[in-house]
Amino acid sequence: MSTVNIELDGQQIEVPVNSTIMDAANKAGVYIPHFCYHRKLSIAANCRMCLVEVEKAPKPLPACASPVTQGMKVFTKSPAAVRAQKAVMEFLLINHPLDCPICDQGGECQLQDLAVGYGSTASRYQEEKRVVLNKNLGPLISTDMTRCIHCTRCVRFGEEIAGKMELGMAHRGEHSEIMPFIERTVDSELSGNMIDVCPVGALTSKPFRYAARTWELTKRRSIAPHDSLGSNVTVQVKQDRVLRVTPLENETVNECWLSDRDRFSYEALDSEDRLLHPMVRDGDRWVQASWEDALARAVAGLQAAGSSTGWLVSPNATLEEGHLAARLAKGLKSGNIDHRLRQSDFAADEVATGAPWLGMPIAGVQDLKGLLVVGSNLRKDHPLLAHRVRYAADHGAAFYTLAAWREDLLCKVAGQFALPPSQWESALEGVLAAVEAERAGKAGKGDYAAAAAALCQDAPRALWLGNEAVNHPRASRLRWLAQRICESSGAALGVTVDGSNAVGLAAAGVLPASRGKNAQTMLAKPLSAYVLLNVEPGHDCADGSAALRAMNGADTVVCLTTHMDGAADYADVLFPVAPWTETAGSRVNCEGRLQTFVGVVPPAGEARPAWKVLRVLGNLLGLKGFEQETIDDVRRDIGLDQGKLAAALGNALSAEPQTAPPELNGLERAGFVMPYGVDTIARRARSLQRTADARQPVAQMHSQTAAQLGVADGQQVRVTQGGAALLKVQVDDRVATGTVRIGAGHCATVALGGLFGGLKVESA
Repeated sequence: MSTVNIELDGQQIEVPVNSTIMDAANKAGVYIPHFCYHRKLSIAANCRMCLVEVEKAPKPLPACASPVTQGMKVFTKSPAAVRAQKAVMEFLLINHPLDCPICDQGGECQLQDLAVGYGSTASRYQEEKRVVLNKNLGPLISTDMTRCIHCTRCVRFGEEIAGKMELGMAHRGEHSEIMPFIERTVDSELSGNMIDVCPVGALTSKPFRYAARTWELTKRRSIAPHDSLGSNVTVQVKQDRVLRVTPLENETVNECWLSDRDRFSYEALDSEDRLLHPMVRDGDRWVQASWEDALARAVAGLQAAGSSTGWLVSPNATLEEGHLAARLAKGLKSGNIDHRLRQSDFAADEVATGAPWLGMPIAGVQDLKGLLVVGSNLRKDHPLLAHRVRYAADHGAAFYTLAAWREDLLCKVAGQFALPPSQWESALEGVLAAVEAERAGKAGKGDYAAAAAALCQDAPRALWLGNEAVNHPRASRLRWLAQRICESSGAALGVTVDGSNAVGLAAAGVLPASRGKNAQTMLAKPLSAYVLLNVEPGHDCADGSAALRAMNGADTVVCLTTHMDGAADYADVLFPVAPWTETAGSRVNCEGRLQTFVGVVPPAGEARPAWKVLRVLGNLLGLKGFEQETIDDVRRDIGLDQGKLAAALGNALSAEPQTAPPELNGLERAGFVMPYGVDTIARRARSLQRTADARQPVAQMHSQTAAQLGVADGQQVRVTQGGAALLKVQVDDRVATGTVRIGAGHCATVALGGLFGGLKVESA
């Protein structure tokens, strides 16, 4: 028997076996008051607010923890049930402070709401209320622990969803406290969700603290812009200013969670260097200009450069912005346009059959039985994708990684291969050989036999190429080997992609045209002009120092940007464009899902949506195809619906790409983009930049490597790779020997060369 029939408040309901009374109530649309229960977390049954009456039971039972049985009769609103619920509420309010008027949770507080229905007008207790000292949980979460009702949602979230038990319950009885371990801060990349799961005002948003009341905020839907998941969010606005971003539930994408990067990056929208007016260079100084004058200056520079113009588009740009930029490039007879800014190997372009994507639905990740991830800092690059992988691994999936270090994935990992980037190719060749042996029925041997077996076991299983694999100097060769492994094993081939709309821009053709230059070639030798769409070359390109040299060597650099800092050193014209909260557009996430959004506040200052600026440039240049009046006109012009988009996706290569092996001697750099340095907005989010993940980059190396170099942990060294940077050594035996792992997307490492390659380390 797979289902049972029960009676709930006189209503006959059929529910699956092993369901709880709470599950049955949710199915029937019957609300049972609760605090500790959360449908995504394990059952704690410690608040007792959900007590209900069950026929023949000697006392009320907690609905969240009581399984249903055939013929059970449940009464959620009987006098006995309501009496029990009111008694629990009285106990919960004994020590709870009466500070609703100054509590940030006021107006959206679960305790406040239920106290209206189940609380009394006066307390029978005259004793002093207890006071609990607040805890320092870091720059993102504010605490008022006297309000805590010990539901333990935050504890269970950290352990079960974030994968890291950063909070715990100490002491007993009324002395119980939620606290971090050894006075540490909460540093998970998903920590902000603790604010959402807290049913009272004990944990609130530190950046939002005392900014507004919930009833003063207007709530609008949007799509998060920082990674390829495309999380659905609610942007909360007061007086045309974004004050808070919270998750919008979508089970197939981000469930009910949100990464800290998507939650707190809105602070950059009013940062000090926000560009609010068009600016033009006058000698060595910047002058505020009218839109007409700035556009005329840009048009003159682009007309003079003609086909020697390079277009660098952020992978976070919308489909509409990318489409118009590509049309402008074509109109100027320049095929030089690209959004793959951190990529260094483009040999696969000639044999690619479609736009790289995840190769499977996001919702299917948690059902995987086997997974090999190559070259990815998965937790930091794609936090919520990592959460689904963590769920799969904790439920039996055989999870393997191949990277330059053994990342702490906070879950059960079957095996991790830590190798220098130059050895990833030979490692995949080893996996391929092991897969072919497995398919031939031969006994597996060697280091990769277990990983091969995982890829050949019962479906579903997958092999993913992460951001570092895509940016690898032999990325096309890695992709070809991964394809052969998947063809032989039957696993799905996926690419996690870098940027919130990289899939969409590739599908829409925002790529070099015939004989056009890719991002790397455009920057190897300066062109006459460059147009940058929300790109900071020093941080966003594979070789930041080379990109800056190219900008300084060009005659004209036109920047469509939200912020001025950085561009002031090399640009000639600055156009203030609207960030994601102030414009409309479409993006395609890693699973190929087309999502549209609208602006939630008017553009600040004289900023304009980037698609409008590009359209006007097309008009002033006298080009055809720039007659669009609305964002819907641009979408119709693109003509990329969900059906056509699905046909444009593809990870397969039609033939083996031909690439020359790089020359390496000595130490190798394993570069990665720091989680809060991925784009213009994240780099300027004040609170995010005070977190542990935003600390200045270090030269991370194995103890053997450090011993060979004669350096010690914490010592300052000079790292030379093209340019030079002074960094501190961090000895970490998770890093592959002969490798130095250094973060990018930070001003401290801009002078260094590409994300991969040889480097020199010496004492400073």
